[in-house]
Amino acid sequence: MQVSFDISLYPLAEAQYKDEIWAFIERLNQIDGLKVITNGMSSQVFGEYEHTSKHVMAEIQRVHEQLGSAVFILKIIASDRSHIINHQGN
Repeated sequence: MQVSFDISLYPLAEAQYKDEIWAFIERLNQIDGLKVITNGMSSQVFGEYEHTSKHVMAEIQRVHEQLGSAVFILKIIASDRSHIINHQGN
C-alpha cells in the first residue's frame, strides 16, 4: 500500500530554525524509496506505507532528540497523491 505524508515542521528553538527545517528535508531526500516534494508551506513525502512511515517517524524522533522542542503537523493519506500535486503544477 502507498502512503502520502504532508509534513510541516516548526522548531521552537530560537537559533537557525530554517537550517533545522532544511536539514530535516535533506535527510528525507537521502532515503531510497521516498519521493519528497517541498513547497513554501510544507513537504510531501510519498512511498510504500511501512517504509515511508518508519523513516519519517525516525527523522521526527531525530529532530526531537536534537532540538528538544519542535512541533510537527502531519496529514497522512493512504494512497500516493503525488500525481495530483504534479498535475496541479505545485
